[in-house]
Amino acid sequence: MWCADKWKDYRLIDSAGGEKIEYWGKYLLRRPDPQAVWSDKSCGDWDRADAWYHRSKSGGGSWQYLNKKLPDRWTVSYRDLTFNIKPMGFKHTGLFPEQAVNWDWFSELIRGAARRVRVLNLFAYTGGATVAALKAGAEVVHVDASKGMVTWAKENAASSGLSDAPVRYIVDDVKKFVLREQRRGREYDAVIMDPPSYGRGPSGEVWKIENELYPLVLDCMKILSQKPLFFLINSYTTGLSAEVLINVLSMTLGKRFGGKITADEIGLKMQSNGLVLPCGISGRWERG
Repeated sequence: MWCADKWKDYRLIDSAGGEKIEYWGKYLLRRPDPQAVWSDKSCGDWDRADAWYHRSKSGGGSWQYLNKKLPDRWTVSYRDLTFNIKPMGFKHTGLFPEQAVNWDWFSELIRGAARRVRVLNLFAYTGGATVAALKAGAEVVHVDASKGMVTWAKENAASSGLSDAPVRYIVDDVKKFVLREQRRGREYDAVIMDPPSYGRGPSGEVWKIENELYPLVLDCMKILSQKPLFFLINSYTTGLSAEVLINVLSMTLGKRFGGKITADEIGLKMQSNGLVLPCGISGRWERG
């Protein structure tokens, strides 16, 4: 498993009973996590949360604010990156801290490339990967179907001192954008994608990962440069294994370019007991 263990502003304290409790900066949040199927709690911090997200039996849920001084938003830092955090709908905060292990991986590749690397970030959300790639020296095209998430990504770039960095923010359906880039003859040296299990584009386009992931990777192959640097696929889809991502990358990137293909779970270590909470899977291709 690849663990994001270099955080200082974020700490996963404990998890149990379908929940986790974690520090985001100086604020302690209690949120659902379906991976925490065990019942034993390893610390006494659970009742000290500043905010607690309660699931609703009818779907969704809401935050209970236990600290009246909790701000609407605040920042956390990872290395030289700064991100804006706020409790939002469906338990999220605007950042997936486990992804830091991937930021470190591709940032090292970008810095070692000895050339300007052009990165396409698809389903780019609030831009954690975008900010990391920009800070490493890449040029980035950031694509997400949500205007609000793209605005948030711009704010994260600004907070990290990257307002003038070479980045284009695109609000669009990912599949349509990739096809247009093919027609335009655009090329990229690297692709990052974090596809949802299920979703809809801005015009109602339906996305199902089991049907759409492989065709999307094939389409992205058509806009890669002659010497691409890396390709990263993240997934939080229950039941999709790391071996599936190895197969997808082997049949596409590996078949055409050779290189190195790896995939594994990504996770966060619990401070209370040293165990690791699995958070998803990542598949990586890098040029040999």
